[in-house]
Amino acid sequence: MFRARHARRGMVTSPHHLASEAGLRVLRAGGNAVEAAVATAATLAVVYPHMNGIGGDGFWLIAESGRPPVGIRAAGFSGQAVDAALYRAAGLDCVPVRGTLAANTVPGTVAGWRNALDLAAGWGSPLPLGALLDDAIHYAEAGYPVGAFQAEVSVTHGDLLGGVPGFSAHFLGPDGGPTPVGSMLRQPALARTLRGLVDGGLDAFYRGEIAASIAADCARIGVPLAAGDLADFRAERVTPLALDVRDIRLFNHPPPTQGLASLIILALFDRLGVAEPDGFEHVHGLVEATKRAFTVRDAILGDPRLMRDDPATYLAPGWLDAEAAAIDPLRAAEWLTRPGAGDTVWLGAIDGEGRAVSMIQSVYLKFGSGVVLPDTGILLQNRGAAFELDETSPRAIGPRRLPFHTLNPAMAVFPDGRRMVYGSMGGDGQPQFQAALFSRYAFFGQELQAAISAPRWLLGRGTTDTATTLRIEDRIAPEVLTTLASAGHRLMPMAPYTSQMGHAGAIVRHADGLLEGASDPRSDGAAAGF
Repeated sequence: MFRARHARRGMVTSPHHLASEAGLRVLRAGGNAVEAAVATAATLAVVYPHMNGIGGDGFWLIAESGRPPVGIRAAGFSGQAVDAALYRAAGLDCVPVRGTLAANTVPGTVAGWRNALDLAAGWGSPLPLGALLDDAIHYAEAGYPVGAFQAEVSVTHGDLLGGVPGFSAHFLGPDGGPTPVGSMLRQPALARTLRGLVDGGLDAFYRGEIAASIAADCARIGVPLAAGDLADFRAERVTPLALDVRDIRLFNHPPPTQGLASLIILALFDRLGVAEPDGFEHVHGLVEATKRAFTVRDAILGDPRLMRDDPATYLAPGWLDAEAAAIDPLRAAEWLTRPGAGDTVWLGAIDGEGRAVSMIQSVYLKFGSGVVLPDTGILLQNRGAAFELDETSPRAIGPRRLPFHTLNPAMAVFPDGRRMVYGSMGGDGQPQFQAALFSRYAFFGQELQAAISAPRWLLGRGTTDTATTLRIEDRIAPEVLTTLASAGHRLMPMAPYTSQMGHAGAIVRHADGLLEGASDPRSDGAAAGF
């Protein structure tokens, strides 16, 4: 954990140390938390391409000191030509998870950067865009050493994605094989695109020369996105969901994200009266709260315009009381829900003025759709795989619709004046990893780094599982594992510090200006401040 006691300085944390260094450099140059976050995010888009990129989406929570956060939804809608008939005509009964027809939504990430920088411009003396993207451009041009996690993903996904347009040429070795640890990966086309954004402004991604190139490549290879889809897209500011637990004000993103589920889990768990961390009651309580939160999530969340239920219904004290009372403190409930995969990056930044950012960006599954546009080097996301062909669903596919998102950055304000930004990657795991780290820190008083490094678990089903398993790091005490199994949990022990348990991070700013930051040992990241 990194600590700093300098009222006018700041801190960043991210899952890759080069990105954290980029954000720190901006803070040292006098930049604010949003500018540091953009620099961090841009660098992550280059050096962690299996997890995120400028062809994906992003969500922001931004707060000035003493004020509630503002949300930015940089989630792309589906193209005008995207509907159920498109997929049925291709002989499909669902949206594929890879390939050109999986890349059916406008990338929102860059629009989110612009919206956030527009908001921060009112804070005075903005840095030039080139200063924010400098590290990202450097690593795209000169290359960066491939880390162990990306190398592992290139092994597990190389054959799956090798035939997808553009993937092999950009992300596999010269022989078409995996990229080994330490090999230098260069992305010259992406570097040119980033330089084009510096020269033409971030809006060029949607309504300039870069946009024209994106549209031309999409038409050439069969991606159902057109110039008009890009031109019509804007990131939107939204009001975050909020909930009080133990006088702590919790914030998360509204639909189409699963932020509601993250809030429900913590609210239900708090009502169980668990007295200490990392025992049976802690793990069992959070797992059972997750089951109930995910039941709501899967039933109601989707494009807000198609939803029939108000999320506030499920944050009402009476509803939460009844749900918590229905949790059996000794037995695991039966639960079958659809699996939700996904990988992403979470990052946080707080500057010396107390301005705080919790931000997440993603291409959804590892390497997204796998499609890389040849002229721009942009890897397109597959977030639109979350659409359903059922026209009655809140996740029904159609033109200009928003898919369901697992992405949900979190923020908390404590009654003693602390502000905390926190989050994790991991699809279905995101709310679970948030709940584990937050409950350890906020409810049980664990030190921040210990709360993130401690063993975690993941409730869910893999693509071939017929029953729900509780994947759990085997560092959990043996007697806890035994009791969980006796209570009916179907356990799958996992290796210590596995990436399957997410890449979490957090920063806390105390009322006196002390900054505490933590990064996940499961990632390649770092918390950096001064």
